[in-house]
Amino acid sequence: MLTVNEILLRLLVGAMLGGIIGFERQTHGRPAGFRTQLLVCVACVLLMIISENYYAYGTITGIYTKLDPTRIAAGAMTGIGFLGAGVILKTGVSVQGLTTAACIWIVAAIGLAVGTGQYIAAITASVITFISLWMLRIVETKIPSLIYRYITLVTDESGDEHAIRSLFEERGFKVVKMDYEIAFPEKKKSFIFTIASKDLVPMKELIERVSSLNYIKRLEIKS
Repeated sequence: MLTVNEILLRLLVGAMLGGIIGFERQTHGRPAGFRTQLLVCVACVLLMIISENYYAYGTITGIYTKLDPTRIAAGAMTGIGFLGAGVILKTGVSVQGLTTAACIWIVAAIGLAVGTGQYIAAITASVITFISLWMLRIVETKIPSLIYRYITLVTDESGDEHAIRSLFEERGFKVVKMDYEIAFPEKKKSFIFTIASKDLVPMKELIERVSSLNYIKRLEIKS
């Protein structure tokens, strides 16, 4: 059975580690910030303490021996999954909040580690998490990556796929995918292009050039 001092120590360490990670999330304006991360970590520490001390109270009987106290910890991780899903937002074709959801997940795991007294593992995981969120953000901006845009063009029946595709490629875009549909009886054509570029190519010139095509009826760009 844990002593009062050990229980207090674990809860305070969990609050500290969760708070440090939550501070980083708060400074970058993320929805799950300082208080959320701190509470998640402390909650998991408490659940793990309850799991570890499940047999410390009452008489051990045949009924108790059939129970698995680690189910409380497993249930905590399942609940954290729902909490993480709540911070993931999909706006158009872009998805935001995945890093914050992963952060809630790792904070929960850190709390469980602290709850079992594995301080070295918990502190190491906290340091790795903080570095990946704070310092690797700078490294991530230096890594070249493709920028994807999704362009929908509605044309009349004279719309020319090859001319539109050539227009994109001339301006440094690579056509990754093209979907096509036609509406009858007016024979309106819809081209849905997925284009990519290594650099942030200005879209103004592309919009002006596409708009100048006389068969273009509607243009929509998403990123």
